[in-house]
Amino acid sequence: MAKKGMVIIGEEECKGCSLCVDACPVDVLYLSDKLNNHGYHPSTYTGEGCTGCGVCFYVCPEPGGITVYKRFDEVAAAEVA
Repeated sequence: MAKKGMVIIGEEECKGCSLCVDACPVDVLYLSDKLNNHGYHPSTYTGEGCTGCGVCFYVCPEPGGITVYKRFDEVAAAEVA
């Protein structure tokens, strides 16, 4: 199955509120067992299954905390730039 979307979470921006985890309609986000530098358990992407819907982006209270790519080929282009 081709990858549709992808989520990149700024782990140092994340405060572990789990709003994105609860809102994700395809359940591809979870809170990490590891702590970030601020002492929070950041949200983490499972690595596959994202549809690129953007719900996590809209519920996240941290500016720049989550980036959503609707198409997987956009991720490769962003990494090159």
